Amino acid sequence: MFFSQAGARPRRWEASQSEHKKWVEVFKACDEENKGYLSREDFKVAVLMLFGYKPSKIEADAVMSSVDPNTSGILLKEFLDIVRKKKEAQLYRNEIRHIFTAFDRHYRGYLTLEDFKKAFKQVAPKLSERIILEVFREVDQDSDGHVSFKDFEYAMNYGQK
Repeated sequence: MFFSQAGARPRRWEASQSEHKKWVEVFKACDEENKGYLSREDFKVAVLMLFGYKPSKIEADAVMSSVDPNTSGILLKEFLDIVRKKKEAQLYRNEIRHIFTAFDRHYRGYLTLEDFKKAFKQVAPKLSERIILEVFREVDQDSDGHVSFKDFEYAMNYGQK
């Protein structure tokens, strides 16, 4: 499983001071009644403000179920940790997208075996064609001869969770 080593996640990402300050400001803005915590709806608004999308019911449920049951919502410390993890995942996904785009020299939205061969010749010139073919087949989940971004992202994340 070649990509389990290649797709190693970066170390824990830390926010800059200005980013951290922004997150605290968003928390305070969404905690309109100064309760000291964010309700489910407050959290959805905060994510919309920071990431530009409204979290799904499943995502909101997952977050709310991870909150300390002795509190009525998400405390600032928990919120900052959630946002940091979301930002870290966003940056990692963008990095994977960047790598995929670099491999997709013809901007087709998928990679062919030829794209793989060219990319691997640059990053691992001593890899045999047989190994490159094996990796391609492993990553091409639906065996259609193309590696979509979804296939590529899955391979890069394989064994990382």
